[in-house]
Amino acid sequence: MRDVYVLGVGMIKFGRYPDKDVPQLGGEAALLALKDAGMTIKDIEMFVCGNLFQANAMNAQRILQQIGQTGIPALNVSNACATGSTAVREAYMGVASGMYDVTMAVGVEQMGKMGLLGGGARSGGESVEGVLGSGLMPAVFGQAGVEHMRKYGTTAEQFAKVSVKNHKHSVHNPLSQYRVEVSLGDVVKGRMVAYPNTLYMCCPTGDGAAAAILVSGEKAKQFTNAKPVKVACSILTSDPYTERDLTMPDVNTLTRNAAKLAYEKAGIGPKDLDLVELHDCFATAELLHYENLGLCGEGEAGRMIDEGRTTIGGDIPVNASGGLLSKGHPLGATGVANIYEIVTHLRGQAGGRQVEGAKAGLAHVIGLGSACTIHILTV
Repeated sequence: MRDVYVLGVGMIKFGRYPDKDVPQLGGEAALLALKDAGMTIKDIEMFVCGNLFQANAMNAQRILQQIGQTGIPALNVSNACATGSTAVREAYMGVASGMYDVTMAVGVEQMGKMGLLGGGARSGGESVEGVLGSGLMPAVFGQAGVEHMRKYGTTAEQFAKVSVKNHKHSVHNPLSQYRVEVSLGDVVKGRMVAYPNTLYMCCPTGDGAAAAILVSGEKAKQFTNAKPVKVACSILTSDPYTERDLTMPDVNTLTRNAAKLAYEKAGIGPKDLDLVELHDCFATAELLHYENLGLCGEGEAGRMIDEGRTTIGGDIPVNASGGLLSKGHPLGATGVANIYEIVTHLRGQAGGRQVEGAKAGLAHVIGLGSACTIHILTV
């Protein structure tokens, strides 16, 4: 397998675009990535689009109709919340295998004001709806947080501090859907959605798109418009069988499995990371993933947020972008947007939210019950 580099990235501001459609949003991000890399569509040899709710619309081909049809292979990917990052993995594999020298992945979603998302059907098991509470995502991650509280004594206030941190980070991200600081009191007293997650502890819905161009080492030398960032690993896992998972969703195991593989493949450990963009669909999820990704020991996530270790300026900043809680979570775009954020920091181009001296970053996305992706990027 060959070394692979991210040479171009692009992202539009997450929000709501009722006057545009998915191909238009995806096309805008793709053109930004091409400009960043100093390329044209004629340089792209394979194109992948990650999109979830409009997945049957052949959006890869429709985006190419917007930015240039050159007859290249065009793939469409759908993989829950990991849709965009799975598209990046497909583009990565195309270059790593030697089949292509230049590929592009676009993640795009148009969600508008879509309501609460339900969980997937649990084949062969018993529905949790009406038995354990709900299969809706706020309830699933609320339940996971309560489990952590019972086991380790984590408090609702510690979970709330995740929201305070990420909203503070978002103020410095011009592409974030929301850029408003909130106090701990605001978060704690907010409308309860699924205990312990209040309204400010839940990610918003919206529209968005992001794109990444991946190249071989030789191609990276030919295009000097942007600083190349090495993809040290691209990992994808799915849920292994557990008896628990038949009825009670397991939000931890597939991330832990992916993290173990990622560190082995990249040849580095969590202590070597300078920043992390992880899947904080709910505030409870972020704290759990501190432990799942090995950023701290078992039961130490609450203390980690108390000590400010995951804020910008701390020893391992997490979600400097503002995270999903502020940046937004247009499902198909999220995975590519996380990679955009890591690349921006490794290039030293993140402005007021820059993690100084960043050399290695991890991008993580979980699609509950279906997929977890981890990309470690280095310079």
